[in-house]
Amino acid sequence: MVTAAAATNLLSVRGLSVRYGEHVALQGVDLDVREHEIFGIIGPANAGKTSFLRALNRMDEFVPGMHVDGTVTFAGRDLRTIRNLYALRRRIGVVFPLPVGLPLSIYDNVALSPRLAGVRGRAELDEIVERCLRRAALWDEVKDRLDGLGSLLSGGQQQRLTIARALSQQPLLLLLDEFSIAVDPVTTMRVEEVLKDLRRELTIVLVTNLVQQARRLADRTAFFLGGRCVEVAGTEALFSGGARDQRTTDYLEGRFG
Repeated sequence: MVTAAAATNLLSVRGLSVRYGEHVALQGVDLDVREHEIFGIIGPANAGKTSFLRALNRMDEFVPGMHVDGTVTFAGRDLRTIRNLYALRRRIGVVFPLPVGLPLSIYDNVALSPRLAGVRGRAELDEIVERCLRRAALWDEVKDRLDGLGSLLSGGQQQRLTIARALSQQPLLLLLDEFSIAVDPVTTMRVEEVLKDLRRELTIVLVTNLVQQARRLADRTAFFLGGRCVEVAGTEALFSGGARDQRTTDYLEGRFG
């Protein structure tokens, strides 16, 4: 767990709003994400959670009609002033709800980003692929079939392959959007253990519709509702009756959602 005294903010969000055409999905969000923490985001459908992640990864530049206002400071820089989007996305990795396996071998799925970054030596690529697959708890299951198509893996394995691919970019920040939605409970628990270990190396923002998953993993948790961030608090305090807003308590106790 990250202590407040030792914490340094990796991400600072001020006045963040997102709209799609005339529809406002997110408005006036202010929060900070600290280095080497798992920051959970919970809330019902249409609360603005995924739009928040999209804004962090500057997906508005590829989503027609999406418009972002406000300021996001990442590693000391205004996110909107970073001109090289490829370089930005090497520092901010994303794992989507459904695994998106590229039509490549398992090996090439993981080696793609390092190759794009200029890595050419086979020995170095081999080391990166093995390290990332191990960190994603997948190496032992696929090490004898790295030339096989990643798209032929099981759903849980494909999700872990997606995590390995994101890790191959050596991100400072990893965004996970409902990673367990298409994964069986056993694989979910395995991925959760991976995330706990990864906290030592990077920062994780975890959007989840499973409130107990946030309780198991997150150092701090934000509750989103109706496009606003209602509150942010230490996870255990939030789940132990420390919520400041009654709506947070009602959500955690299953009165709506």
